[in-house]
Amino acid sequence: MKILIFLHGTIIMHKNAAGKTREEIIEQIIEEENSVRDFKNYIPIGNAPEKLFRWASQGAQICYLSALTEDKKARGDETVGKEGLEADKIVLERYNFPAGIIYHRGMGAKYKDIIEKMSPIPDVLVEDDCKSIGGIKEMTYYSLNKNLKKRIKLIVVKEFGGIDHLPDDINFL
Repeated sequence: MKILIFLHGTIIMHKNAAGKTREEIIEQIIEEENSVRDFKNYIPIGNAPEKLFRWASQGAQICYLSALTEDKKARGDETVGKEGLEADKIVLERYNFPAGIIYHRGMGAKYKDIIEKMSPIPDVLVEDDCKSIGGIKEMTYYSLNKNLKKRIKLIVVKEFGGIDHLPDDINFL
C-alpha cells in the first residue's frame, strides 16, 4: 500500500502554532506570523511520526507531498527556492518521521500533476481540509481526473488537527 500524505497543515506546522487552537493557528497564517515561513523549524502535529511508523511497519510505503516549491509562480508563502526545499527533509529527519520520497511541485506544476505522474499512484491520499486557504475547493483530490479518484482513497483530516485519530491498522484506512 502506497500512502501519500500532505506535510504542511496535515502532519507538520509552524512552531508557534504549538498549544494554539485551530482558529488561532489559521489566524497566525492569515496574519503571516513570523514562524509561518520558518520552514526548517516546523514541528509535528500530535504524534504523526509514530502513526506513520505504525503504518510503515505494516508494509505501507509512505510518501510526502510538500507545499514548498522553487516555482516563482506559486503562492508567495510557498516559494522558497532550491535551497529551501531541504527544509522538509530537515524537519522529517529531526522528528524521526519514516523515510519516504518528498514530492515538490516543479515550474508551473500543480499538486494533481505530481499525483498523475506517480507510478504507481498512491492507494491512499491523506489531505487536510485546506481551511486556511479557502477550504475543500483547494484540496488536490478534487482536481484529479475521475479515473484517479476512483483508484485513490481520500482521507480528509482537519487542517492542523493531525492524524492521531486515524486507525493504526492500515487495513482500516
